[in-house]
Amino acid sequence: MITLIGEDLAEVGLSFIFEGHVKECEGCRFKASCVDSLEKGRKYTITKVKDITQKCPIHDSGIVNVVEVELADINALVDSKKVFEGSNISFESPNCDIDCIYYDLCFPDGLNDGDKCIILKNLGKKEHVCAKGLNLTKISLKLHP
Repeated sequence: MITLIGEDLAEVGLSFIFEGHVKECEGCRFKASCVDSLEKGRKYTITKVKDITQKCPIHDSGIVNVVEVELADINALVDSKKVFEGSNISFESPNCDIDCIYYDLCFPDGLNDGDKCIILKNLGKKEHVCAKGLNLTKISLKLHP
């Protein structure tokens, strides 16, 4: 997928959450290739930086680079009974309202309940006991495009 990103951010491996476009994007001739292909709230990783730049009044430097991105791998905690590398799951965050050290893994940015994903890797049991007593395992997963 092709998009544009501020030249100071354009580096392979950088991950970002697309928060949507701003009003100034509406009349821009690059809107279709810049923001229309991205989904708000999703996490992307830059896989290639092209040697092509454009002017953009939104970014601090005033310049954006053309980059290739893909949906990022996301680490999450899920019910241990569902963890089989290579399997497809429908992501469900735990039924929990405790703001603990694992909150960001239980409710990871870029992932929503019901998202269809593939488990890439079992990263093992968590270091500390879940405050709610849930049996959770850390995984790396990828959204089905």
